[in-house]
Amino acid sequence: MNLESFEVGFNIPAKVGMDVDEIQTPSLIIDYKIFENNILKMKEFVLNNNVKLRPHAKMHKSVDVAKYQIDNGGAHGICCQKLSEAEIFVRAGIKDILITNQITDAFKLERLAKIVSKELKIGCCVDNEENIINIQKAAERNNSIIDIYIEYDCGANRCGVKSFNEINELIKMIKKMANLNFIGFQAYNGSIQHIEDHKTRQIQVKNTCNKIRELKDTFIKHSPFITGVGTGCFDLEVNEEVYDEIQVGSYAFMDAHYSSLKHDRKLNNSNNFENSLFILTGVMSKALQKHAVVDAGLKSIAVDSGLPKTINSELEYIKCSDEHGIIADPDNILKINDKIRLIPGHCDPTCNLHDWYVVVKDTKVIDLWPVSARGFSF
Repeated sequence: MNLESFEVGFNIPAKVGMDVDEIQTPSLIIDYKIFENNILKMKEFVLNNNVKLRPHAKMHKSVDVAKYQIDNGGAHGICCQKLSEAEIFVRAGIKDILITNQITDAFKLERLAKIVSKELKIGCCVDNEENIINIQKAAERNNSIIDIYIEYDCGANRCGVKSFNEINELIKMIKKMANLNFIGFQAYNGSIQHIEDHKTRQIQVKNTCNKIRELKDTFIKHSPFITGVGTGCFDLEVNEEVYDEIQVGSYAFMDAHYSSLKHDRKLNNSNNFENSLFILTGVMSKALQKHAVVDAGLKSIAVDSGLPKTINSELEYIKCSDEHGIIADPDNILKINDKIRLIPGHCDPTCNLHDWYVVVKDTKVIDLWPVSARGFSF
């Protein structure tokens, strides 16, 4: 991307070649070496376990990251959560996209059907007959073929169908539709991804996967393709051998919450993904005794999964407001204009607060990647 006409401090936080200390704050930064290592570790994992990789782009919302995962990380396509988000990646040349959500609005269905082409494979999820009928009508009007995944509620208690009888009726309906292609099932239990205790998480994964196994066995004559899985449980879920494809997203960046979860190294000796995403923030006041005030607050960091962590154990981010963060600094080691790396509690919504990723290697800025689909949530 040509950034010659962009101004540091106005519409970009840095330029290639700058020192890390020159980056304008607060900014999202990616440590390239760690990011690259995380990508390669997951590639090794899927190859060793014979599953397909379709990373979830709702995490990073970046065309550059998605293309890196496909070109270098063993991914064959991506997931998106919203239609407008998917359109960003379609227009950037991504050829295989699954929207892991229901699209029901008539206008959106028309847009979905229009973006399909011979070169583009796109799918979405359904959990009711009316939606199937309306997708077929839109696809027929636009002479397009849309891949359909029935969402199975395997424990999330959100979208999806639980009854096998209902699922059977949906399959029969889809197979009668000339413009719809039944692929299989979306089976993702997001609630188990964040269980901190490994033993409890393992039990819940087994319970979830037993349901999916029964689903797969019941509809085996349709050769259903099973997709799902998240970063918090990917090793446990894949070990159950019910999934054909995994939709991990956060592994590329990680965050403070996911980094706190423990995994079974007997299952996956390469799963020690490291934090590659940070908020770079600057100290702007030392007026408070044994504290520092930084310029990253609620408008720079999502706190739904807790406050960010510092990489220095002597410092603690303890409070935030819109544009301020308070760092406990008991030994007064911080000075005005010092820069600190923070690990966000939840990477997905944090990324959606920023326009740019500043990619750094060692002490230098090596690239800027737009957060391409920032705000595209309709």
